[in-house]
Amino acid sequence: MASEIDKSTLAFLAELTQNNTREWFNENKPRYEKARKNYIGFLNELLLEMQHFEPAARGQQGKDLVFRIYRDVRFSKDKRPYKDHFGAYVAEGGRKSILPGYYLHLAGDNKSFLAGGLWYPPAPELKAVRQEIDYNLDAFKALVESEEFKQKFGEVEGEQLKTTPKGYDKDNPAIHYLRFKSWNAVMPLPDETVLRPDFLQVVLEGFQALKPLNDFLTHPLKDMGEE
Repeated sequence: MASEIDKSTLAFLAELTQNNTREWFNENKPRYEKARKNYIGFLNELLLEMQHFEPAARGQQGKDLVFRIYRDVRFSKDKRPYKDHFGAYVAEGGRKSILPGYYLHLAGDNKSFLAGGLWYPPAPELKAVRQEIDYNLDAFKALVESEEFKQKFGEVEGEQLKTTPKGYDKDNPAIHYLRFKSWNAVMPLPDETVLRPDFLQVVLEGFQALKPLNDFLTHPLKDMGEE
């Protein structure tokens, strides 16, 4: 079924991790094509269901949201030619959007996860989100420090400045969250969960729990566009 992840899909990704060479990949290209088709089929089902709570999912297709499996190794010391996972980003504007969205990472060996939030926004957007958190700290804390959020995602994740951001005092009550360069929530997905018949529902519930955070982070960015 398109709405389930095949065991063979995770097996392929786990083996790719151990055999990340062009020779192995070319020999196993049919397995890759089958696994990718399975993942995209799952995404299409997911997008249909997401439309009930997330307008950004409307009109999008799984094949357009999946990141390439081929790595760009031109400026990297890591010369492995392939990513060891499938990844897709659902956001207004598609997978290259700088707006907050929803990410599904599928990998073997219990390394799958779902995530949401805002990933390294450009300087003007970063400044706008920091301002929003500063002005509405209580509302932000109510989202990310709630029991429901912590049970699913733990703490907000993301790289942080070691110093205080320009324009803010180190004694600012929001300083912990203002130091972030991106604000992400991550929910691990063990293989056992990924292979369950109700995995689609698990992902939907995870994404639904992320929506309030994404909406909070989107609000100041949308205001920028209206200025």
